[in-house]
Amino acid sequence: MKTTKLVVLVMTIAVALFILIPSLSWAEDGAALYKAKCAMCHGPDAAGKPAAKIPSLVSDEAKKKSDADLTKAVAETAKHPAPVKGLSADDAKAIVTYIRSLQK
Repeated sequence: MKTTKLVVLVMTIAVALFILIPSLSWAEDGAALYKAKCAMCHGPDAAGKPAAKIPSLVSDEAKKKSDADLTKAVAETAKHPAPVKGLSADDAKAIVTYIRSLQK
């Protein structure tokens, strides 16, 4: 009887974690977020589109910006289209970390 209750409890916890973990913001990495939210405009290599006045995120100018400045720019919704709006602070930081990896 106790074993059955224990098994049910463990299974309930496992199912709850299976459902909740994918929706947590830290579960997404910067590369996936960049591809979903940024690559459509800035390109998969973050080179931007100068003709459309979309800045490069791997340029020398972007490399000189601090992480805080880049995070603010990523999170600033006034200049971004609808898909980028509503990013959490952790998501913006993850995207900046990924951008820094592209800059090397």
